[in-house]
Amino acid sequence: MLTPALVIQKKRDGHELSAEEIRGFISGMQTGEVADYQATAFLMAVYFRGMTLDETVALTKAMLESGERYDFSRIPGPKVDKHSTGGVGDKVSLVLAPLAAACGLKVPMMSGRGLGHTGGTLDKLESIPGFNVRMEREKIDEILRHVGCAMLGQSDKMVPADKKLYALRDVTGTVECIQLIVASILSKKLAEGTDALVLDVKSGNGAFMKSRSEARKLARMLTQVAKKSGLKCRAILTDMNQPLGCTAGNALEVVECIEVLTNHKILGNGDLSSGDLKELTVQLCAHMLELGGIAKNLAEGRVTAHSRLSDGSAWAKFQEMVFAQGGSLDAVNNTALLPSAPRKLPWKAKRRGYVTGINTESLGHLLVELGGGRKKISDAIDPGVGLVFHRKLGSQVKTGDTVVTVHAAENADQTAIFAALEKAFEFSRSRKRVPKLVIESMG
Repeated sequence: MLTPALVIQKKRDGHELSAEEIRGFISGMQTGEVADYQATAFLMAVYFRGMTLDETVALTKAMLESGERYDFSRIPGPKVDKHSTGGVGDKVSLVLAPLAAACGLKVPMMSGRGLGHTGGTLDKLESIPGFNVRMEREKIDEILRHVGCAMLGQSDKMVPADKKLYALRDVTGTVECIQLIVASILSKKLAEGTDALVLDVKSGNGAFMKSRSEARKLARMLTQVAKKSGLKCRAILTDMNQPLGCTAGNALEVVECIEVLTNHKILGNGDLSSGDLKELTVQLCAHMLELGGIAKNLAEGRVTAHSRLSDGSAWAKFQEMVFAQGGSLDAVNNTALLPSAPRKLPWKAKRRGYVTGINTESLGHLLVELGGGRKKISDAIDPGVGLVFHRKLGSQVKTGDTVVTVHAAENADQTAIFAALEKAFEFSRSRKRVPKLVIESMG
């Protein structure tokens, strides 16, 4: 058995690690034999050298075996989950989990916190006062059985190796590594006891995978590793060349989700709708329903999802979930009670034309600078700050039109914020084609 240093050296030099060597290294992280600085060196070696399919399967299994697993087989109904590889303004899960539950699925959804420039579902949920993402197993069973969806964070006992590696990746520049992403996602999904999984793999300047070829490679590896691990899986490639929906920022994204669930405007962001958020949610729900056997095909799944969204069933299920997980129903029914920022700064167009480019990743970094994300693990998040978009790709603007309203802390530097927005948005005299939201499906 190789020592931790020799495992790092072997991978550093481009050699394939055995399943035993990978299992021993991950086990050593749990016992203390492998120090954090050695785990960081391992991550960097994998980042530069990559991993084969067999190595990635072995890493996923080793991380899975580092902790406990849930078993929901005694709860009736198909258990299907969804996971996104992350983007800016991606709040789909908050609408999708209750919508899928309203359609008849059981959705044990384990989510993460913000990673790099992307937001985290747990951070969004925790902007609802009292919402608890850490529950005992018996409580999770109860909520899943009676409500149909539970939105959770990792317990200390579930995939603890991933929890450590996830935090280290966020602060060591190794977030974008395909093999590490695959092992992180699938170890958690296998541990949560789901029967099938739909993956939303983002592609574009706001995604970890910038090109479609990179996104396809990630999607292919995810589905291959999942199937080798006995999990039904399908990957959907979607565009992230602009923020999803009209908001980025934790409480603001909760408000937008409530808008979609209730079909009632709250934000006051003009004519721009959350049509892309709604469309993607319905599409992903249709895939979940087909994989779970509730819908015969995607067309039937879409009809069912649209119906449950429009008739208020998904909104009722969202309220049930919030109540069951300790969240404030008063706050979701009166969004003025959610956290908010003291300053609202409208950033206006300096010339007329069309929005033809958005550097979405830079908007994610701006949100972190505003306090809506983390630069290091110990950072606290300000749930009230964020961005409200009044114009997106393809939108026509006139001089003086508000393009973005920034929700900022009292001490925010308006000059620096507006300079960042000026760099992030591109305007032209003629309109360009807007990228297709759903690119393709795999698996």
